[in-house]
Amino acid sequence: MKILVLHGPNLNLFGRREPHIYGTTTLAQINQRLQQLAGELGVTLDIIQSNHEGDLVDFLHTHIDDAQGALVNPAGLTQHGVPLHDAIKAMPFPCIEVHMSNIAARESWRAHSIISPAVKGTVQGLGPLSYLAALRALVELQQQAAAA
Repeated sequence: MKILVLHGPNLNLFGRREPHIYGTTTLAQINQRLQQLAGELGVTLDIIQSNHEGDLVDFLHTHIDDAQGALVNPAGLTQHGVPLHDAIKAMPFPCIEVHMSNIAARESWRAHSIISPAVKGTVQGLGPLSYLAALRALVELQQQAAAA
């Protein structure tokens, strides 16, 4: 099973950007934890980080026929990423929206996600654990679907 991991704009700055909100864990450390968990779960990951929405959309399109799920942290595209929303809706596999912070507890403009209606579920507010919880959930959902 191949799972895609999409990290949106500015997430390459994890560990440096607003550590009082996002903590000090770097994106490389998050990806390392994800890869370790993927190994334990018997799945492979294909990971991208981009500050450009089109790159994320292209990544989904490229893997439309060879992935079984995706974790998506849309970051700054959460509120206005219509092309990303539409690309997620076009995927034949489930996607889970991930946020390190609880967006509902932050500035009021952050609370609304245009991405949420396009995904299977959302995991947020758990720091780096948000990614790990989302990966576990996605793998289990796909295993249940395969067994049905």
